[in-house]
Parts: sequence; structure tokens; C-alpha cells
Amino acid sequence: MKKITVIGAGNVGATCANVIAHKDLCREVVIVDIKEGVAEGKALDIWQTSSINDFNTRITGVTNNYLATKGSGVIVITSGIPRKPGMSRDDLIKTNASIVKDVTEKAIRYSPDAIIIVVSNPLDVMTYAAYQAANKDHKKVFGMAGILDTGRYKAFIAQALDVSPKDIHAMLMGGHGDSMVPLRRYTSVAGVPITELLNDEELDKIDERTRKGGGELVNLMGTSAWYAPGAAAAMMVEAIVDDEHRIYPVCAYLNGEYNLKDIYMGVPVKLGKNGIEEVIELDMNDREKDMVQESAKSIREAMVVLDKMKLFE
Repeated sequence: MKKITVIGAGNVGATCANVIAHKDLCREVVIVDIKEGVAEGKALDIWQTSSINDFNTRITGVTNNYLATKGSGVIVITSGIPRKPGMSRDDLIKTNASIVKDVTEKAIRYSPDAIIIVVSNPLDVMTYAAYQAANKDHKKVFGMAGILDTGRYKAFIAQALDVSPKDIHAMLMGGHGDSMVPLRRYTSVAGVPITELLNDEELDKIDERTRKGGGELVNLMGTSAWYAPGAAAAMMVEAIVDDEHRIYPVCAYLNGEYNLKDIYMGVPVKLGKNGIEEVIELDMNDREKDMVQESAKSIREAMVVLDKMKLFE
């Protein structure tokens, strides 16, 4: 691929751009930011590691110059303010929805065929905002959260069992946050069902810690995480560029799948060069179905806040 753009040169955006460059997925990564000099500085810093870390990808940083992003095959949107302690979800939606709408419209003007990956929070609602702003096939507009949440889930399981995280396979669904749905029946360690290795009480604690994973880091650092979110977004970019057809949990538009319509929510998908090649519908029991529906209800409540803003009328 010739060019990949990362919008937002904050911690998540810079980490994502850095990982993409290390993987040599394209000829050029363009980082865009609103603050003068930040994208330019981080791009220069990353480029100066090219001979050290053995990659060829050129890194360009620009301030509000979307012409430099022209012809991008993939656009990763990380723009927006992070949620701070005490900040309400509604306040975050009102601020970040306007930002996501603005940057999506600017980017798509120069790269109308690009696949868009949204990382901005609140993730599910911001992905829906980008979809409306882009006005393109929903299979080419989706959000990163499931890979991050699954990464946290696997890390906690590996810690509890004292095993390599490489041997853990897991699946989560639903919204990004308190309403996410870890699926124990689809989680295993080297093929061994997780329920044979950990009891319900232990798994309940891991589920809860995963749901609160972002908040735990905010409380520790005073700001949102960046290493894991940036790496997770880059993993999605890799699946698209290399047409890997990887099965990942992704914030995708649902049009009848799981008995849900007109909503963006985390579900397993097949990810390849066309974006979402297929939404995979898992066989779920009644408890899992109820949890997914509750998660969807929480997302729809947040979508009401976006709708009341009337950004897309």
C-alpha cells in the first residue's frame, strides 16, 4: 500500500503510526494533528529509529494539511480528548463527535476510497458518527475496541494461570466499556476450555477487571492507555493491507445480525482488503444473548446523545 494516514498525534496515534512503520505495511505513514509541530516532531522521532529498528516506511507529520493524506488506503482516526476522571460520558460524546465528524469529512475528501478505522472514544458512538460523516459503505467504516479488550482479557488470564498469552484464544462482544460481554464458551488456553482451568469466581473477577480495564489505567496514570490501543489499531491495519482474513472482534455496523439493526457494536468479523468481509454470527445461549442485548441497549442510550446534537441533518 502506498499511504496510510493516522489522524491525531497523541499517545495512541503516535503509537499506532510507530507500529505500522515497524511492520513496513506501506511506503508512507502520514500523521495529522491540529497542534502545530506535534505531528512533525513525532514523525521525525519515529523516522530516526528506522535504521535502528530496520524499517523503510517514510513518516510524514503535518498540521491540519489534509492534502498530504491524499490517496490513503487506510485512515485511522484517534482524534478527540481522552476521558478524564469525573467527566461524564455525555460531555465526552458532545466534544468528540464534532471532532470526529470534522476530521472524517476532511480526510475522505482526499481519500474517498479509504477504509476508516475509528479509535476515538466513546468508541461505539464515535464509529457511528464517522460512518455518517463518511457517507460510504459501512463495511469500510468500523471501530477498534474488541482487539484491545480481548488483549486485556488474555493478559489477565495469562497472569492468573502463569502461562504465555500466546496460547490464549478468546472472544468478547458488545460495547467498549462496562457493557462488554466476555464469552467464556469461546475462550481457551492451547485448546483447553478456560472453564476447566479457572472457576466461576476467578473468571468473574477477570471479566470485571477487563470491563474496567480502561478506567484502571486512567486512575493509575491520570490519562488513557496508549500502547495497547495503538498496537490493536495497527493489527487491524495489517489485516487489511495484507488481506489476511483474520477473525477479530471489531466494532461493526449490524443490519440484522444478532437481531440488531442500525447500531455499531463489537462482534467477530473477517477482516481483509475490503474491510469487513463478513460478520460472523456465533451460536449463543440465552444468557449470552441477554448480555449482548443489554450491551446494545447501553450503546443506544449513548447514541441518543449524538442524535440530539443534530450534526448530520
